[in-house]
Formats: sequence, structure tokens, C-alpha cells
Amino acid sequence: MEIIVPDEYKHLYVTNWQRPVVKIPAPVLRQIAEPIVKISKKTNLLIDDMMRIMRDANGVGIAAPQLGILQRVIVIAPEGVRPTALINPKIVKAEGEQISEEGCLSIPGLYGDVKRAQYVEVEATDRKGRELTFELEGRPAVIVQHEIDHLNGILFIDKVDVATLHWLDPEKRHPDEE
Repeated sequence: MEIIVPDEYKHLYVTNWQRPVVKIPAPVLRQIAEPIVKISKKTNLLIDDMMRIMRDANGVGIAAPQLGILQRVIVIAPEGVRPTALINPKIVKAEGEQISEEGCLSIPGLYGDVKRAQYVEVEATDRKGRELTFELEGRPAVIVQHEIDHLNGILFIDKVDVATLHWLDPEKRHPDEE
């Protein structure tokens, strides 16, 4: 789906040191990220950058490809949960379904309803190299599915109910963007 950005939102699509998140139609957002084989100091610096950038952008999740880095790393920070980095995350179980409004730091100002699993079990490695399993439901499950999609070159606009798409200034919205 091609997105035509209205003039009043074009200022949100600038990428610079203050706004480092890559925006559509950048090709990196459609590529598949590579697994991390060895967690290094560089990996941990990337995670620190991702956490800072996500926080500065008032996001609740971010994936490395959104910073132009094709590595399988995401950070999620659902409301009330400490920001968590997941390396090489994969969904091993998904149940139920829910429909909720999503937005994306790489498509600022555009929102729409997406159907996703209500519950997911995710296997990942943490920044210290420990294998972990996370069980998430509700909004945290939505966030992790959205971010894992980024690692596979999939954007929320690929799954959105097109009839629900709408533009809204992110400054006037509650801070709950992926």
C-alpha cells in the first residue's frame, strides 16, 4: 500500500539526528533483518540507543530496522512495564484475537485498526545472552507482534483494516505508538 502523506504531516517525515527513526518509503523497512549470532558491546550500544530514541519519540516499541540497522533486535515498553530488549525474538505460540488501533514511529501520524493474536509466547535472548520466554497478552502482545513484524519487513499498513486508516497529529494523541 502506498501512503500519500498530507502536507500538514510532511514535517514528521524528516530524518535527522533529532529524529533518527527511518520513515516510509525507506527500503530498509521492507527488508528482513539478520539474526544476532554473538551479543557484543556494539549490540548493547544499539539497544541503549533504541531505548533512548523510543523514549524520546514517546513510543512503546522500536525495532533495529527502524534505525536503518538490519539486525533482529527489538525493544518493547508497554505502559507500566520496564523497557525490555529482545534479541532474535520469535513467536512460538499465538492464541485468540484482538483488534486495536496501531500507529508506527516510521509512519508518523497515521493510525488504523489491526487484528492480532490476543496472547503470544515469545522466545528471545536478553542483552546478557540469557534465553528467555515471555508470555504476553493484550496490548503488550500487540506491541511485540508489531515489532517482530518490523524484523520481517512487514509494516502495520500491510495488515490494517484500510477503512479505519486516519491521520492524527501524534502530539495530540496519547503516547501509545509502536
